[in-house]
Amino acid sequence: MTRNLEGAEGFYGPLLGWEFEPGPDRFGPYVHAVTGGEAVAGLGVAEGGAIPVAWTSYFGTESADAAADAVRERGATLAVGPLAFDAGRVAIAADPAGAVFGIWEGPPGRARKLELPGAPVWIELRTPDPFAAALFYGEVFRWDGRDPERFEVRWEHDRVVLRAEGNSVAALAKEQAGGPAGMPPHWEVFFAVPDTDRALARAVELGGVALGPAFDSPYGRVARLQDLEGARFAVISPEA
Repeated sequence: MTRNLEGAEGFYGPLLGWEFEPGPDRFGPYVHAVTGGEAVAGLGVAEGGAIPVAWTSYFGTESADAAADAVRERGATLAVGPLAFDAGRVAIAADPAGAVFGIWEGPPGRARKLELPGAPVWIELRTPDPFAAALFYGEVFRWDGRDPERFEVRWEHDRVVLRAEGNSVAALAKEQAGGPAGMPPHWEVFFAVPDTDRALARAVELGGVALGPAFDSPYGRVARLQDLEGARFAVISPEA
């Protein structure tokens, strides 16, 4: 969500190689970010001051209503929805620690990893208690009740890691000293780039802010960034 859609397009387009196509405008101006012929993200206008400028990570589910009920039952916050949007139904919630996330009910399909520069390839929750968070998300999205051949939760690299169709796709980690200082619990989205160091330099050229130097992680080389309006995100050159 952004307050300046044209400015966001001018930043993310050159940085991540995105093109933009009109999306549903039921709630205001909205575009799909497209790379390699695939829609990989959405940018909408946050009208008024109630909605912060930020990236939101969405979890797919068979029923947005069931997931929303599970959020409420576990003492967390349901902020928006569920309501119809695009080709599905969405809701916005915050977990018990305050990290915001989305719920998405859309056409069913198998999980797949997009091997495309500019596509989101990883999300990571930075939170004080990743085990409590994993319990919450596991109950909301029924992680334990799924086919272990297709969906797995494991402990690796000091993180609770989710794997779908053989790919590591998300993690829940304790905030480290080298993480974004002063940030409350949040989901961090990582976009794939061919060269992290080059992308970091390009982001700064476009008016963004580097939140520290690039560094190597177990999943690839990472740089944490802030866009023109302060929305935080990361880029990563995934390991082969």
